[in-house]
Amino acid sequence: MAVKTYLKIFAVAFCASAILFACQKDDESDNGNDSGVKYDDTPYQLEVGILGTPNIPADNPLTVEGVKLGRMLFYEKRFSKNNLLSCAGCHRQEHAFTDTARFSLGVRNKEGSRQSMSVFNMAWNSNEFFWDGRAHLLRDQSLMPIEDSLEMDESLENVIQKLSADQQYKDQFTRAFGSPEITTEKMSLAMEQFMNSIVSNDSKYDRYINGLVSLDSNEERGRVLFFSEFNPAFPSLSGADCQHCHSAPNFENDAYMNNGLDTDAQMTDNGRMKATNSASDKGKFKVPSLRNIELTAPYMHDGRFETLEEVIDHYNVGLQNSTTLDPTLVYPLNNGGLQLTEEDKRDLIAFLKTLTDYSLITNPEFSDPFKN
Repeated sequence: MAVKTYLKIFAVAFCASAILFACQKDDESDNGNDSGVKYDDTPYQLEVGILGTPNIPADNPLTVEGVKLGRMLFYEKRFSKNNLLSCAGCHRQEHAFTDTARFSLGVRNKEGSRQSMSVFNMAWNSNEFFWDGRAHLLRDQSLMPIEDSLEMDESLENVIQKLSADQQYKDQFTRAFGSPEITTEKMSLAMEQFMNSIVSNDSKYDRYINGLVSLDSNEERGRVLFFSEFNPAFPSLSGADCQHCHSAPNFENDAYMNNGLDTDAQMTDNGRMKATNSASDKGKFKVPSLRNIELTAPYMHDGRFETLEEVIDHYNVGLQNSTTLDPTLVYPLNNGGLQLTEEDKRDLIAFLKTLTDYSLITNPEFSDPFKN
């Protein structure tokens, strides 16, 4: 197992949370709470490993009971109009919290327009959410699928009504926020806490960095290729140049980029431009983490690639030019591609598979609480 580094969130960090909910945290007798359920702000200990300091909002620090409530809500099927679809329906733990379908099906069996993004290491995200970044905070993102007609197709008012009839939820909202009243704000904050608690940092690569294991010869050669720059003048020294967009330790760069999937004429999804209305963002999408990439096929915002081999072939010889193509990709495009051999591609995939965290997909702390 990887060496665990524990981030302790001290009680002083909860002042903001206490102030935020002061008006909601009434005396138990005032709330009609005679079951002995009490507010509990015990800090949740986040395991950060080699990932470093997370971006936990100051006004929503993680608590044991807040994370527990968020986990319940993440798996709650009553979020949907037909009471059959939860967040976990499109973000499945066994697939590193994404979906194996190219486009997930909503409650009306209609496809979405983009491939579901993985939900892990959200606490190291600092540039908004969704493929186009239209949700400023994780708490904002958590509510949008509920009202989306292609996804859950339910109103927030109806969700509150359904959950308010459940004493288990009223008790858990009291433990997490000091009052049994269920609101959209509390729901979003609890789900933000749970998603921020989903940490992936126990891959073979993590153990390698911690000096606990060695990479085999193929994995090591793939690692060198991954972190080496493209150098067409010296082919023997040239690498796959992956690190510019997928830098360690989380293997992403908190950016939106056009990665050469389509020409201007071929683009049917404007990407980041949908959120910013800026022509310079056309065809740009959020750069995802490559952690657990072995588990998260299909790939790209539209799931067009089914295998890692296809992904590497795209960057090797398949880049398409357009007005917003990222400059880091223009260089190899204008120089005959990355010139990776079949051996290079095999070794690169061998390294990418060292980023798989098998403990993530079996960790009971992230599993369906209604099945335990």
